[in-house]
Order: sequence, then C-alpha cells, then structure tokens
Amino acid sequence: MAKTIPDIIDHLIGIVPGSKLDAIRLRRPATKDNADKSYRALFEPETVEDASLAERFATATFIAELHGDTAFAGFYGQQLAALPGGGALLKAVKAAAVEGASKGPYGHYPAGPLTAEDQDGPSYDVSDDLKAVLGTRLSAAIEHAHLLVFHLRDAEPAALSRLSAAGWTTTGIVTLSQLIAFLAFQIRVVAGLKVLAAA
Repeated sequence: MAKTIPDIIDHLIGIVPGSKLDAIRLRRPATKDNADKSYRALFEPETVEDASLAERFATATFIAELHGDTAFAGFYGQQLAALPGGGALLKAVKAAAVEGASKGPYGHYPAGPLTAEDQDGPSYDVSDDLKAVLGTRLSAAIEHAHLLVFHLRDAEPAALSRLSAAGWTTTGIVTLSQLIAFLAFQIRVVAGLKVLAAA
C-alpha cells in the first residue's frame, strides 16, 4: 500500500518541523523510524491475507476507545469508515467499547510477593447483537484485545485457542498481537509527548 502519512505520531500530535517536539523526537531517530515502520507494517501491509484492513482498523479503534484516546480513536475510526462496510463496523466497534469499558488492570500473578497486587475485574464477551455485525473473527479479536488491555496477567494459551477456533491463522494471531501491543505503545508515546509539550 502507498505511504499516506509522513509520520503517524507527528500527524496525530500536530508536530511540525523545527518545533520543540520535533527536536525531542529527532534525538531518538532510530526510535522514531522504527515506530513509523511498525505502523506501516501493520496498517499499510503488503498482504492482508491473514488479517484484513477492516479487522486491523476495527481492532485499533476499539483499543483506542478503551484507552479513552479520542485522537487515535478518531484517526483509526476514520480509516475504518472509509473501507467498504466500514461505517457499520465502526458503529459496532464503538458500541463494543462502551460495553467493554473498564478501568483495570486486573488479573492474578503467580504465587509470590506480587500477589498483593491481584485484582478481580470483569472480562468481556461481545454481545450477540454486535457479533451479528462484527462477525466471528472480529468479535474474537475484540475480546482478545480487551483481555490484553485489562487482563494481561491472565493471558494464557486458551486465549489463543479461542482465536484459532474463530478462524484466525497463526500468522493472523501474531499480527493481531503485534497490533494490540503497538497501539498501547503509540498511545503512551503520544501521552508522554503531550506532557513534554506542556512543560
């Protein structure tokens, strides 16, 4: 796919050449370049055989909504809405984010000193009404994203088995997991840059 945006993080924050934040990002050129390459690999891929663009942008929108990040939710939601059938998917994804809204992080550590931080919390299953719109694969992806956002401590092989059962290939599962991790990284980088900009 063609490169549509020079740098996604710069784009979302509105960083312009020569600005304070531009100078900060240029101190770590490899980090900036690798973040951009990760975005290209995940959202402007050469092939979408194992994870469609709609699945990628829908999952990204859901994660951004869970984090309460309106800039990312708006950006990824716009990309989703521009795809065939994307408008209906976007509406369903936003509804799923409302259904799955939580605080976290939840989960349980193995027995040891960290168990003092164990905390129970709600898991999320996409409602039947939304599954009818999202489909089996995307519903499973959204539930997996919710698990990794709020219940990372509880992630186990059974979660990957649920994705396989929903039709995700091994390559697709790897792509999905990378996407979820990348969104968390992106959101945190932007939040940190905004703090620096306000300092």
